[in-house]
Amino acid sequence: MVARHGDIAHIGLTGHAEAVEIRYDPAQVSYGTLLRVLFSVAHDPTQKDRQGPDVGSQYRSAIFPQTAEQAQLAKAYVAQLTAARTWGAPIVTTLETGKPFYPAEGYHQNYLRAHPDQPYIVYNDQPKVAALKRLFPQLWSDRPAA
Repeated sequence: MVARHGDIAHIGLTGHAEAVEIRYDPAQVSYGTLLRVLFSVAHDPTQKDRQGPDVGSQYRSAIFPQTAEQAQLAKAYVAQLTAARTWGAPIVTTLETGKPFYPAEGYHQNYLRAHPDQPYIVYNDQPKVAALKRLFPQLWSDRPAA
């Protein structure tokens, strides 16, 4: 599951999405589990061009599959959530293939760990971390990712 990121000042003009690149070991966690985390903890898939207080196409709900299998699994999962009417509104998450990943600037790296008391983090991100710990305790670790 890979996403793109670019210069924040110009990101709305580039077509890039503010997102994260997830590198994982399928022997440790499945792609399906990552999809479950994304749709239950990480964001609201019904918000078009918006995530919380952030607005613009760079905040769209998107998945960037790296293989045909990932794309197929993501499409099937969205269809399953839609059929189950999991959300009170239509899921607008897009699947965008063949797009490169651009790392964010250095000051964005590990931002939550570096600024745990920053109001944006406290209000928007700490509740997501708490939900991850509660819903997926087996996936949580206090150790930073390598």
